[in-house]
Amino acid sequence: MEPKTIVITGASDGIGAEAARQLKKMGHQVVIVGRSPEKTARVAKELEAPYHIADYSRLSDVVRLAEELRQYPKIDVLVNNAGGAQNKRTLTGDGFERTFQINLLAGFLLTNLLLEKLCESRATVVQTSSIAANLFGSGFNVNDLQSEQNYKAFEAYGAAKLEDILFTRELQKRYGEQGICAVAFEPGVVRTNFASESTPFVKFMYHSPFKYLFTISPKRSAKRLTFLAAGTPGADFLAGEVYSGKKLMKLKFRDPDGTIAKSLWDSCLKMVEKYL
Repeated sequence: MEPKTIVITGASDGIGAEAARQLKKMGHQVVIVGRSPEKTARVAKELEAPYHIADYSRLSDVVRLAEELRQYPKIDVLVNNAGGAQNKRTLTGDGFERTFQINLLAGFLLTNLLLEKLCESRATVVQTSSIAANLFGSGFNVNDLQSEQNYKAFEAYGAAKLEDILFTRELQKRYGEQGICAVAFEPGVVRTNFASESTPFVKFMYHSPFKYLFTISPKRSAKRLTFLAAGTPGADFLAGEVYSGKKLMKLKFRDPDGTIAKSLWDSCLKMVEKYL
């Protein structure tokens, strides 16, 4: 097996860090991207891997990150794993709703800034979604991406995770013939710190003594990511799909002709056009 260069965002903790450990052990070169300088450097030092710092609540950080990542000879896999859930509706300094920007828009911008490199590398782009796409994303409105109408934390997060899947489908549709393979996965409800800013109930599920009844370990969840990052498109998984483990996840939201996915892409493109 030829080693791959695998860039993982959100890799300073949780499933991103665990997937990096697993992929490194398999012989791949991992590139660690995280928000916290201390935590990111710690994981990178452990794995003897290069690392980069980027806060996805600042799109200027994403632009700088893309410039740094272009210096690698190739990127075989880009894992858009950074994300989080917010309790209250807040706007980033860029003027976008925080849940939307951190979970989708920043990764959308990074992917678009790296398109030339990704196509040249015939890269796999892996998007971290969630079962929340099915549980809370059914009311998704592509005309209200900023959740201005009746904001609810669960629904905003579910919409963002659904958007990750729609983005995956549209990325494959637009750039599959140019070498990119896009795929999404559902990691399970994982014992990580990502819900620290979410609702009291979600915090309880993730951080209370009862969390072991509701959640799975980052190491176990990371295997779902490792399966896709190390796998071969077409042989191990199908492009443009979303997986739960090694099985396809059925998406409840209907977009049979891809109209909504296209509209989402076009809207995001307008939001970030000044950075492209």
